[in-house]
Amino acid sequence: FYKNILSIKKEEIQKVMSKHNIIEEYSIKKTYPSAIGINIKPTKIIARISSNDQLLVGANGKIIENKENKENNEKLPYVFGEFNSREFLVLKKNIEQSKFMFTEFKMLFLFSSNRWDILTNSDILIKLPQDNFLESINLAYSIINSDDFQKKSIVDLRINGHLIIK
Repeated sequence: FYKNILSIKKEEIQKVMSKHNIIEEYSIKKTYPSAIGINIKPTKIIARISSNDQLLVGANGKIIENKENKENNEKLPYVFGEFNSREFLVLKKNIEQSKFMFTEFKMLFLFSSNRWDILTNSDILIKLPQDNFLESINLAYSIINSDDFQKKSIVDLRINGHLIIK
């Protein structure tokens, strides 16, 4: 406020914007002689941290504190385990490339070995390997939607070349 817009550096604005995890994208436009326009796109909330309902996960992989304590009517999956933003973004990217929709999941479990288990909304637990994630999740999708495997509750794909169904 009350600063010459020529003296405001882009890095100053970036520093302020990076403090807010809710921001997915933003653009800055200086309108000479006296205004700066900032367009902000908020991130979409896609999950909750299991240990604290006040902590949400944005599509940008950042943890967002629900300070207003607003109820989110959308059903969000819970993330269990030590939250790792990088691993979560890899998971999200692979799910987006798979046949599944992220909204089809109830719970996501991250293990210390960076391996994921996923519980679907239909209460089927998918145990995924550390490698070949996309191939494995697409295989799980095919198994779940197949008529050959009835009354399944666990699809275990952790061992390469083996399929365990319970």
